[in-house]
Amino acid sequence: MYLCYSILFCSGTIMPSQRLEDHRCVHLKNMGSKKLLQKSHYCTISAKARVLSDETRAVGLLNLTGNQSKHSAFQKTQDVIDHKQSNNSNSPKYGNKKLPNALIVGVKKGGTRAVLEFIRIHPDVRALGTEPHFFDRNYDKGLEWYRGLMPRTLDSQITMEKTPSYFVTREAPRRISNMSRETKLIVVVRNPVTRAISDYTQTLSKKPDIPSFEDLAFMNRSQGIVDTSWNAIRIGMYILHLENWLQYFRLSQIHFVSGERLITDPAGELGRVQDFLGLKRIITDKHFYFNRTKGFPCLKKPESSSQPRCLGKSKGRTHVQIDREVIEQLREFYRPFNVKFYEMVGHDFRWD
Repeated sequence: MYLCYSILFCSGTIMPSQRLEDHRCVHLKNMGSKKLLQKSHYCTISAKARVLSDETRAVGLLNLTGNQSKHSAFQKTQDVIDHKQSNNSNSPKYGNKKLPNALIVGVKKGGTRAVLEFIRIHPDVRALGTEPHFFDRNYDKGLEWYRGLMPRTLDSQITMEKTPSYFVTREAPRRISNMSRETKLIVVVRNPVTRAISDYTQTLSKKPDIPSFEDLAFMNRSQGIVDTSWNAIRIGMYILHLENWLQYFRLSQIHFVSGERLITDPAGELGRVQDFLGLKRIITDKHFYFNRTKGFPCLKKPESSSQPRCLGKSKGRTHVQIDREVIEQLREFYRPFNVKFYEMVGHDFRWD
């Protein structure tokens, strides 16, 4: 089965062109859905920006023994300042806008937002809060446009962005390699069955009239034929996407974060991310607490705030209930892909 699907993947059958994807969406529209594959919602900064006179001093004054989110607040404020300064030639500018040193390239519903929000409290990391989709949707706008989106950084700081759809975009590895062959890549992976259900749950919350999960996941459920043209299924075939990336990057340039361990041991996962990025381990277990209501770790309340920092309402939502037999069929489908993925990356994520 793995070999069969791999041949189909390489021939482009299960990585449909935009025309095929559009055709599928039209077909699903007749089933009650206008569009299954949702575009990421861009974040907006609502807090009033306060001008900071010296970025170096601001970073130096951060106390990471309890004020870790001050740096994150500084980053968000600086994002607004950067935009204002770009339109005011008389304003002082601190640092430079640089192309990213590291990218969180996937995967959707794996935990990428959590990794970004957690790593950006590090004083040596500046990250773009929104998903620019440069290497998949906006590549024709050019690298200077892309650079202009980045936050200003000092020479000692790393510039980062995250766009989860890069991992499953066939052209993305080549385009990123053309920007820099030394780019470090972070991929947050999760049990592909759970990930698919989470993906469907998110879509269902926006489009409640879409077909059932079972109808979308199978071409013929009685025969166990999975519909790999459905994006929610296709994303979880990690090994097939990884093979595309390894044509342009060394495996040592790619770090895999466990979406499951990110929940149970966020400090451990972030420690390994910091090591991979060549950063001092500043983010530790003292920065986190487990929110039982959301079922997800949050950043502890800093002294300067009355509230802890948790991810948005869309994170940690309850999944729709799926028939146990359907889950078992999908586990069987993904098993050979998972085994190949474990062998390739040298780590057993224990999804089976």
